[in-house]
Parts: sequence; structure tokens; C-alpha cells
Amino acid sequence: MVTRVPGWLLRHRISVEPYLGDAAYGPRYGERVECVPALVAAVRKQIADKDGRDTLATAQIIAGPELECPPGSRLTLPDGRTATVISTARHTAPGLPVPACTEVMCE
Repeated sequence: MVTRVPGWLLRHRISVEPYLGDAAYGPRYGERVECVPALVAAVRKQIADKDGRDTLATAQIIAGPELECPPGSRLTLPDGRTATVISTARHTAPGLPVPACTEVMCE
């Protein structure tokens, strides 16, 4: 039975700076994590952000279920572009033969 997305499917590498919150001089980010295995796809999809406003997502990332990447985090994509996380969803299906993963939508 498959319990997590297989590593061989995660062909790209991204960098993640987790969003910690706002400070007096703007957003604060955690320590940068380099070379995170992921599958990155260019998309153009209208989604709701954490405040319920419609936003255009331009990248979809699939990564392992352990990825810590809250909305507002900064990602560096394989092409060098910096993207901001709009939403994060953990997909699990205990008892079913489908992989657990984290889906991240970015602008």
C-alpha cells in the first residue's frame, strides 16, 4: 500500500522560507530550507486566499506530507522565481492505496 507520494515522482527542488507572522517592519520568515523535493506545475487557477478573497494562483506544488509551508511563506521555484504561498492542503486517505502529500498553491 502506498502511504506517501513516492520520492521518484518529486523531480524538482524548491527552497522554502516559512512565514512566521508580521513584525514592525513587515513579514517575518523562518530559516530557509533548501532542496525540498517537489513536483512543480505552472497553472492559472482562481482560488480563495486565507481571507476569502479570490486570487490567481500561478504555481502548484506537490510535496511530501511533512512539508511545513503556511500561507504567506516564500518559495523559490526551480526556475528561480520567488512565489508566495496562497494556500496549503494536506491530502491523506488512511486505508486507501493513495499517497499522502501536501499541495501548495502560489501566486
